[in-house]
Amino acid sequence: MSSSTAASGLRPIADSAPLSLCAREPHVPADRLVAEMVPPPRFDAVRFATYIPDPEQSSQSEAVGVLEDFAAGLGGAHASGSGRRGLFGFGKGRGRAAKAPSGPRGVYLDGGYGVGKTHLLASLWHATPAEPALKAFGTFVELTNLVGALGFQKTVETLSGHRLLCIDEFELDDPGDTVLVSTLLGKLVDAGVALAATSNTLPGKLGEGRFAAADFLREIQGLAARFRALRIDGEDYRHRGLPEAPAPCSQEQVTRAAYATENATLDDFPHLLDHLAKVHPSRYGALTDGIAAVCLTEVGPVPDQSTALRLVVLADRLYDREVPVLASGLPFDRLFSEEMLNGGYRKKYFRAISRLTALARDAKGLVEDAEGR
Repeated sequence: MSSSTAASGLRPIADSAPLSLCAREPHVPADRLVAEMVPPPRFDAVRFATYIPDPEQSSQSEAVGVLEDFAAGLGGAHASGSGRRGLFGFGKGRGRAAKAPSGPRGVYLDGGYGVGKTHLLASLWHATPAEPALKAFGTFVELTNLVGALGFQKTVETLSGHRLLCIDEFELDDPGDTVLVSTLLGKLVDAGVALAATSNTLPGKLGEGRFAAADFLREIQGLAARFRALRIDGEDYRHRGLPEAPAPCSQEQVTRAAYATENATLDDFPHLLDHLAKVHPSRYGALTDGIAAVCLTEVGPVPDQSTALRLVVLADRLYDREVPVLASGLPFDRLFSEEMLNGGYRKKYFRAISRLTALARDAKGLVEDAEGR
C-alpha cells in the first residue's frame, strides 16, 4: 500500500494498487526515438481545417494560409533529386547541379503559449505530401536527445533524406545546444530538408536571459537566417471562455481516485520530483507509457530551476499523450516562484501551468467516478 493510502486510512477499492511513476526507469532504444518522430496522440488527428482561428487575431488565419502554401511547396522532388520546389520565393533548381537555396529554408511560428502553434505544426506535417518515413516531428529536446543517442553524423544521415523536419518548442538553454543545433540544421538544409519550428521566442532572441547569448551571436543569427518568422498573436485557447482552473482535491479524493482508475499512477509530488532527476528527459514519454491518469499528493512549490525545467518536460509529455492529472496540495499556478516566472524560462513555466491546468480539468471526472463506487 502506498504512503498516501496509509496516511489517509483508506482501504483499497480495486483489486490491485495503483502504478507508480517513481517505480519506473524506462530505457529507450535509439530506433524507437527515430520511429516516434511523428505528431503525438493529442495532435494525431489535427488538420488545418480543424484549427479555429480567433476572429480577433488576424495573424492566426494568415498563418494557416502561409503554412498551406508551404506544405504545397514541399510536393516536388527532394533536393537530392533532379529539382527543388520553390519555398517562400526560392526558385526551382535546374539540373543535377542545383544549389541549395539562399535565404530561409523554413518557417518559424512565434507566439505565446496556447495560441495553437503545435496544432499548426502538426497540421503542416500531416499536409505535407510525403510518406511518413520522409517527415519527422519532435520537440527540440527530443531532437537533441536523438543526436545523443545516434551520434551527430548518424543523425545527419538519418534525417537528410527527409522532406520536412518539424521542431516543436524550439529553445536554446545552453551554449552547447546552440552550436549543436546550428550545425545540424545547416547540414540538413544543405541536404534539401525543409524546416518548421515553434517557439515562444523569436529566433534572433533564442538563449536570451539563459546564458551569455552575445558570445554565441553568430550561431544564433545563423539559426535565425534559416527561418521565415510568423508571429501568431492571441490568448491561450485552453482557457479562452472556460472557467477557472479546478481547485486541488483532498489527499483522500486523489488516493481513492487512483485506486478506482485502472492504470492510474499514485505518487507523492516531492518523491516524483526527486525521481525525475534520475531519468533522462528523453525518456519521460516512455515513463508515461500505458498510463491512464496521474494522481499526485502533496503538490508544493518546485524547489529550484533544474527541477522546474524537468517538470516542464514531463508536463509537455503528459499533455501530448492526453493523460489527466489529479492532484492535492497547492494549485498548479503556484508551482513556480515569482523569480522563476520573471526569469529567462518564464514562457516555459507559463506553458506548463497552462497545460497542467487543462489536464486537471480533464481529471475532474476521476473523482466523480470514484465517489460513485
